[in-house]
Amino acid sequence: MISSPIFAAWLLRVRSFRLPFRVSMAFAVLVLAGVVCLLPAQAEPTFQQWTDACGKLPANRVLGGRLPPKALLPLKEFQALSSALDQFLAISTNGPLAGKTNWVGRVPKQETFFNTGRGWFMNPEVPFEPFAQKLVLPAGSQVFLQGDLHGDIHSLVAVLKRLNERQWLEGFKLRRPECRMVFLGDYTDRGLYGVEVLYTLMRLKLANPDQVYFVRGNHEDLNLVARYGFLAEGRGKYGREFDAARILRAYDFLPVVIYLGLGQDFVQLCHGGMEPGYAPAALLASPGDIAFELLGELRQADFLKKHPNWLSGDAPSGEEAARFLKNFVPTAPTTPAVLGFMWNDFTVFSDEPSFAHNPDRAFVYGHPSTRYWLAQAGGSKARVRAIIRGHQHSGISNPLMRRLVASQGLFRHWQEAHSPSAQAAPPAALAGKLEGGQERRIPEGSVWTFNVAPDSVYGLGCDYGFATFGILELGAEFGAWKIAVETVQVSGR
Repeated sequence: MISSPIFAAWLLRVRSFRLPFRVSMAFAVLVLAGVVCLLPAQAEPTFQQWTDACGKLPANRVLGGRLPPKALLPLKEFQALSSALDQFLAISTNGPLAGKTNWVGRVPKQETFFNTGRGWFMNPEVPFEPFAQKLVLPAGSQVFLQGDLHGDIHSLVAVLKRLNERQWLEGFKLRRPECRMVFLGDYTDRGLYGVEVLYTLMRLKLANPDQVYFVRGNHEDLNLVARYGFLAEGRGKYGREFDAARILRAYDFLPVVIYLGLGQDFVQLCHGGMEPGYAPAALLASPGDIAFELLGELRQADFLKKHPNWLSGDAPSGEEAARFLKNFVPTAPTTPAVLGFMWNDFTVFSDEPSFAHNPDRAFVYGHPSTRYWLAQAGGSKARVRAIIRGHQHSGISNPLMRRLVASQGLFRHWQEAHSPSAQAAPPAALAGKLEGGQERRIPEGSVWTFNVAPDSVYGLGCDYGFATFGILELGAEFGAWKIAVETVQVSGR
């Protein structure tokens, strides 16, 4: 792999001339040969070198909010991450996203969406354009899934080492073509190794451009990285060399939701939750294994009006939804209202309200309303069978966090009815009552939440030290789909 940012910059320049995708890639192949001959390779660390360097870093729990000594930083200069970002942007603007026939409905504009030098967060003439992705895989495919990382490089490295031990990976490279990797958002903030996490993820993507995917979480947003630590981390490590805008622009090429499946069966992979203002039916019915659709206007109020039975069994929920759900075009992840795929949550117990507004966060959907939406979301040609996500975490032990620990880091919602004893039950009491085995089936209409990486305020506050990942296996029929859950103990040095 060529690491020089010069080739990546050249690809970006080719796209700026608006050449057809096939033509630009043909030129790229020709120029690539010259680049190989003329440019010296950058000294990218090997997987072993990188993991060894990361292993010397103090844990977030040890640092207590202070940055590590600069002498220990695996990336001495920001240029290494900048180069990886250049290559990621080149892949994004010249890969499947650049194919006009891969878009359902409106195709994003070259001068705004694909212009990596401009962003909605720094130029009012550039719109915020979140998009959904469809990804169809053959039966037998295996998909690695992991939840929030929040600047926890130790957990990410521990998981990648386990995948190398199991021969899923060879260094950063996936060994088998039927395997994919999907990370479910929130890569930085609240931990002091966001730079190292992003660099590691970029190395995975660049080594496997058609097999590694990232979902956009609510912390892939300027407002949150400014409030929760990542901007301060970058400036503290690299000073004025730190280019936050380049990172934020890269986030614009991450889908806010991926519909993963085969045939007519799909699961929704996202960070947050349900977004009833978006209907994925056209995207799922589109031809091809990869397709994209701009979300456009979110029509939440229209959905509520067209589906009067959605919340009819829960009058307070219906009244609450009528107050808060509206039609709007998002101009940012939280403006004029939150984008549900990045922000929304789900109830823990099966008999909680169908809809509630959490003023400190977003909307919370219950069991009946979620099953209803999933049953009709795919239209007549597809079915959205389940939702797999992260996001819903707390640094203070609560019913969901205790269930995440008891379930080995992957909790299926609505396994119990609400009661005072269930509300207060500790993980030890829940372990035998909840699904916690290594292999689990995916019931129709289910919602699954992955736990957050443990070297964090979350692991410290909720007393756990293991990272969790899952391997989703797609059977020929949805009834045969299953997810294998695995945990890795993370050192707290």
